[in-house]
Amino acid sequence: MREAKKGQALADQQKSGERIAKVLARAGVASRRGAEQLIADGRITVNGKVLNSPALNVTARDKIMFDGSPVGEPEKTRLWRYHKPTGLVTSHKDPEGRDTVFQKLPKELGRVISVGRLDLNSEGLLLLTNNGELSRALELPSTGWARRYRVRAFGRITEVELNKLRKGITAEGVKYGPMEVEIEREQGGNKWMNVSLREGKNREIRNVFAAVGMTVNRLIRISYGPFQLGNLQPGDVKPVPERVLQDQCGHFLKPQG
Repeated sequence: MREAKKGQALADQQKSGERIAKVLARAGVASRRGAEQLIADGRITVNGKVLNSPALNVTARDKIMFDGSPVGEPEKTRLWRYHKPTGLVTSHKDPEGRDTVFQKLPKELGRVISVGRLDLNSEGLLLLTNNGELSRALELPSTGWARRYRVRAFGRITEVELNKLRKGITAEGVKYGPMEVEIEREQGGNKWMNVSLREGKNREIRNVFAAVGMTVNRLIRISYGPFQLGNLQPGDVKPVPERVLQDQCGHFLKPQG
């Protein structure tokens, strides 16, 4: 009886299909949110018609195109560690014409997306994947993964101000959560610090240090959850072994429905 119910549920799912954004994400086109933006931009067609809303379920019988190219079947989920150098934008296209991370990656990686971002002048560990669903899951604060950085900042800071950062502060109307901050050493007017946070809002570290009178002039991400920058040199990319991927991320990869 239980097997019959499972079979019927699978048949129902195949008949009704899945949301287009989810299918695009699993195929590595973009994250689910990014897929919705592609749809809004008119870059996705289904069965020859330009899609204008993500409120559509599709099945394997539907012909899905992205910028005129067929969207293939989802590939086996993969994850890579990449040492992002400074001077690259974490974007597939930059309106200002600046070099992007994805232009510099080896062609054999195929189409990948990043887990979060590092801004133009930041460097260090950037995770890449061919699975938009996994990218989104690893970005969520609810995942609970710490992102650790080595930060060099110019200026003076007191223990009182450090404690403000440790408790969480509001800067320019944005509320930032608590972060771990420890001073490692001083170098002239600069201080090297170890910083850890779990949320990762846009330019968070730069903004909170500016709020206490310090200017961040070097920012290196050294780990993201269990994954470490290690001895990767700028521009290097290395696949995460499948066993490690399953150990650390397997619970994010379980089929839903």
